[in-house]
Amino acid sequence: MARFRELKQKMRVALAAPDWEQQFSVFADLPERRVTGPLLALRLDRDETVRWRAALGLGRVVARLAEKSLESARVLMRTLMWYLNEESGNLGWGIPEAMAEAMVHNEALAREYHTILASYVYCEENCDGNFLDHAELRRGVFWGLGRLAGTRPDLVAHAERFLIAALDEPDPHNRGLAAWALGRLRSRVAPEALRALTQQTDPARIYRDNSLEASSVGQLAAEALESIASEKSPPEGMGHGKSAQGNEG
Repeated sequence: MARFRELKQKMRVALAAPDWEQQFSVFADLPERRVTGPLLALRLDRDETVRWRAALGLGRVVARLAEKSLESARVLMRTLMWYLNEESGNLGWGIPEAMAEAMVHNEALAREYHTILASYVYCEENCDGNFLDHAELRRGVFWGLGRLAGTRPDLVAHAERFLIAALDEPDPHNRGLAAWALGRLRSRVAPEALRALTQQTDPARIYRDNSLEASSVGQLAAEALESIASEKSPPEGMGHGKSAQGNEG
């Protein structure tokens, strides 16, 4: 137990640092099974920034494991999915973000689990699927879809209609994050719905560029429209996608 607490504290210091990615890399040589426990604990930390980075770090650990043993990584992904079940007691904070980050960094995991990630915000008529009733948990899914759309848009295209539907969600953070995700997806069918949001001043926080950012629904919708417009006429000689190792925003 003492070793767990010591490792958790060292990880927390690393995650709280401005250069957290570099500091977190010192744990890369440790067995994945040893670092997942502290990261799962730190996603519930009192500091919101630490919580975010713990989730991202967890996802990257899963992706790293997949390079060694895809089946072992699948076991971890199924463990993460369990945290989103009602049986877990609503302990799903940071889990969608971790799942998305794992998929950003590993294509095999992305191809196997991208539809599952989207299913958490899709409610069929009888809602007998994976739909998360808790609006705050859905925020992580919308962020995760946007994160994945920036690196593997082909795997998020099927969720486009779910994201457009989410622009009418009562929760303003979800509306803003869905708008951001549609912009990252370069959705060609979303502009009309996005324009209807541009005057909304409701706050919507977002994690990108390694920090939490205060924004608004209208601002994120306007940014999404700009992203979609820029896709129609990209600068000469420039590609459209970002590397799977790119940042969150």
